[in-house]
Amino acid sequence: MPKGYIIAHIRVTDPDRYPEYVRRDTPILESFGGRFIVRGGRGKVMEGEAGDRHVVIEFPSYQAALDAYNDPGYQEVAEIRRSCAESVIVVVEGHQ
Repeated sequence: MPKGYIIAHIRVTDPDRYPEYVRRDTPILESFGGRFIVRGGRGKVMEGEAGDRHVVIEFPSYQAALDAYNDPGYQEVAEIRRSCAESVIVVVEGHQ
């Protein structure tokens, strides 16, 4: 079964509030089997436009990634991100 991924491109607009989102989202996403592959770090957009922060989270399956994103607890915490960052979030199925 192919793995699932949440891929996020984020531009933080309120750096004082964003760490609260990071602290609170991590245990929720990990409870669905999520493993952070990329979380911040150096990056350079080679084509197109993206935020200044990039995140890739690997899940055991595409469905697990969808379930994690749609979880009511995660959606509550995601409101913090939405209030302090501009984000593009994509859930994708990996290659088998």
